[in-house]
Amino acid sequence: MIRILVADDHSVVRKGLVQIVGDSPGMEVIGEATNGQEALELVRSGSFDVVILDVSMPGRGGLDVLHELKAASPALRIIVLSMHPEEQYAIRSLRDGASAYLTKGCPPEELIAAIQTVASGKRYITPSIADRLATYVEDDSRQLPHESLSDREMSVLVLIGSGKQVSEIAVELNLSVKTVSTYRSRILAKMGMETTSQLMRYAIQHELVE
Repeated sequence: MIRILVADDHSVVRKGLVQIVGDSPGMEVIGEATNGQEALELVRSGSFDVVILDVSMPGRGGLDVLHELKAASPALRIIVLSMHPEEQYAIRSLRDGASAYLTKGCPPEELIAAIQTVASGKRYITPSIADRLATYVEDDSRQLPHESLSDREMSVLVLIGSGKQVSEIAVELNLSVKTVSTYRSRILAKMGMETTSQLMRYAIQHELVE
C-alpha cells in the first residue's frame, strides 16, 4: 500500500485528491495538511511514501517546504501539484528534489500514474518538461529572468508579487527587514529591473502568484 500525504490549503482540492486516490487500488491518503508547517510535522511524526505538495500555500513557500521535507525524510517521494504552468516552477522543483511536477489541470489518471512511478523510486517527467529540461541544460540564454534566482530570492519575489510589504515578508519568512530588503535588491539586479512595481507586474504576467 502506498501511503500518501496531501498538502494543499484548499479543502476542495484536498478532498478531490483523496477521492481520486481512494478510487485507485494499492494507495491511500493517510494524512492531510493545510500548510507547509503541518506537512513537516506530519512527515516527522508519521510514515509516508509520497507527498502531494501544493507549491503555493500560506506561510513558508512550497520550495522552502520541499527542501525541509527532503531533509526530514530523504527517501520521501514528492509530487509538486501546482496551478502554475510547468515553465514557472517545474525545473526548479525537480532540481530541488521533487520526483514529479504536475499542474492541477492534469487528468486523474496522470496523477495516479505519477504516484505509482515515483513510489517505485523513479521520477515522473512529462514530455513537455523533458523538452524544457533539455533547453535548460543546453541554452541558458532562453531561460526566463526569474529562473536565475535562488530559491529564497524566488520566495521573496512571489511574496512581492502577491502585494506583501517588506515588513510582512520578513515576518512570513522569519527574516529581518534588512535581509528581505537585500534580497529585493538582488532580485532587481538579476532581473534587470528598478522598482517593486515592475517585479509585481512581472510576477502577475508570468503567473507566479495566484
